Amino acid sequence: MVVKHWLLLLFIGSSIPMMAQQEGKVLQLTLEQAIEIALNENPTIRIAEQDIELKKVSQKEAWQNLLPTVDLNGGMTYTVKAATMNLNGMKFKMGKDATSTWNGALSVNLPIFAPAVYRTMKMTRTDIELAMEKSRASSMDLVNQVSKAYYQLLLAQDSYDVLTKSYEVSEKNFNVVNAKYQQGRVSEYDKISAEVQMRNIKPSVVAARNGVTLSKLQLKVLLGIGDKDMDVLINDNLKNYEMQVANHDLDMVTTLENNTALKQLDLNERLLNHSLKIHKTGLMPTLALNYSYQYQSLYNPNFEFWHYDWFPSSTLALTLSVPLYRASNFTKIKSARIQLKQLNETRLNTERQLNMQVQAYKDNMQASTEQLSSNKESVAQAEKGRMIAEKRYEVGRGTILELNSSEVALTQAQLAYNQAIYDYLVARSDLNYVLGNGR
Repeated sequence: MVVKHWLLLLFIGSSIPMMAQQEGKVLQLTLEQAIEIALNENPTIRIAEQDIELKKVSQKEAWQNLLPTVDLNGGMTYTVKAATMNLNGMKFKMGKDATSTWNGALSVNLPIFAPAVYRTMKMTRTDIELAMEKSRASSMDLVNQVSKAYYQLLLAQDSYDVLTKSYEVSEKNFNVVNAKYQQGRVSEYDKISAEVQMRNIKPSVVAARNGVTLSKLQLKVLLGIGDKDMDVLINDNLKNYEMQVANHDLDMVTTLENNTALKQLDLNERLLNHSLKIHKTGLMPTLALNYSYQYQSLYNPNFEFWHYDWFPSSTLALTLSVPLYRASNFTKIKSARIQLKQLNETRLNTERQLNMQVQAYKDNMQASTEQLSSNKESVAQAEKGRMIAEKRYEVGRGTILELNSSEVALTQAQLAYNQAIYDYLVARSDLNYVLGNGR
């Protein structure tokens, strides 16, 4: 992670200019750069990578169960009164009273046939695949969120620019009308109408400016930027994506082969199958080899260790364990089978919902494409209408209402134009996420 951190700093220093200004630092970003920073700095990605490492550790623990185990044991038994055994009328003392027995043993156990361990090893491999798929899902989800946050900031900036220009034009119109009013060339009604038009736009400008600020904060959170004095600057606008909308492929191929939700369900199904087989191994025999080497010192009347007599012994045992009946095994097998049926039903329902989402996103993209063509023409007509209204008012042939209406119509047309591009980009981003393309 330290290497990633330095690579990110190098990336920022080389391709993302950072400039100190009086009010703070400014980070200039493109969409690609924003995604790169988020994938390196967002905590969710690091958590997903650490989860993969945990699964790999679990895999090591699984195959280590096939390695021999070595134990060193020692003990002391003090006999207060030894037991007596009666055999055919003859009595034998089982040891000596008031003596101690010492022993030390080295024990080695090696599993020869352990079916549950073999199945567990296969299960951990699938578990690692699932962790990697979840990591891929986290990356794609983050890319989708960053992309939409970026587009949201573009929409906020473009809307702010449109409203700011509209306010400037309204202010200019008011100044012209007010000057004419002072000269007695227009009525007070015209002056009031122009002033009301100007003041009505002001709240929208303020709201749009706040929208830009909130969009930047959202993007900074996704990028993992904790510096509150760091400002984000994007020299981009929605109009630059007009050709992408215009060149929309109506017959684009949409398949759910790479969808991460379905892939995770498939991997979970494999895990349940492994679990079912592990439960079945509880009905299978196991074979283990045990070797023991020990030293013993018997019937010592005192604690003078250096005078004890020690006698070595060793044993080699082969142990076969055959389970005949365990009711819990059958219950676990039945439970695993029910879970598999539930998972199959869940996958079927998920696939249906995803197909519905894909169709909805495609319809939204198609609608945005059609709206863009109409909105572009509306902007051109509205600009022409405003220009005609200005000329008519200048020569005294038009009214202030016509001038105000033309400005409102142009503002609405420009906002609708930007909204159509934004809707297409968001729908495309969501579609790519559902299809598992990541972008």
